[in-house]
Amino acid sequence: MGRTNEKHVHEVFQSISTKYDKMNGVISLNMHKQWRRDIMRQMSLPVHAQVLDVCCGTGDWTIAIANQLEGKGKVHGLDFSENMLEVGQKKVDDEKLTNVELLHGDATELPFADESFHVVTIGFGLRNVPDPKKALQEILRVLKPGGQVLCLETSHPENVLFKRFILCILNKSCQAGRWVAGSGKEYQWLYDSTATFPKKKELAEWFVDSGFVDVNFRSYAGGAAAGHWGFKRSVLEDAIYE
Repeated sequence: MGRTNEKHVHEVFQSISTKYDKMNGVISLNMHKQWRRDIMRQMSLPVHAQVLDVCCGTGDWTIAIANQLEGKGKVHGLDFSENMLEVGQKKVDDEKLTNVELLHGDATELPFADESFHVVTIGFGLRNVPDPKKALQEILRVLKPGGQVLCLETSHPENVLFKRFILCILNKSCQAGRWVAGSGKEYQWLYDSTATFPKKKELAEWFVDSGFVDVNFRSYAGGAAAGHWGFKRSVLEDAIYE
């Protein structure tokens, strides 16, 4: 993705920030909440975990993790859209969460030291990053040895006819999202980025190529979305492989 597209994507999310949650519910038929709950069952959270939610948007996954920590540990939510973060901060304040920090930043240049986090999540954001492979490398860098990455993203059904059906539904849902949110061409990006993003098996290979181990994935809604998770090698594993 070039800088022109990067600027366009930033403008898209800046412009739809106050309508994003409503639109997301329309497009996913509100199933995204169920998908998030399901993949969180794969999450290995220490009691005082330090967690990073990359491309946190309006903070739904950030807040869900913070609630699971029950006030212990800390969750950092990072996004490149200031307006999305503003919406997210209001949610954090409304829930009176003290273990959440939202900050503006770039997923390909994470402003954290090496080995800072036990868990890093990224939900429906990887396809919007200018260089998603670089973002995965950054996630690996900031994970502690043995730390876990979890990713939720749109995907492609294996069945060609079902894929066409899903893309048709997505297109219609985006049109409904435009109607619900009162916006226009911005929603075309959400459709285009979904249609061109890699399939789940290829995305799993991206994780492996970036250095993650024990990479797994599962499909949702017949393959319209997928959850991936994997780990950074532990110190012991590094010693074995040397």
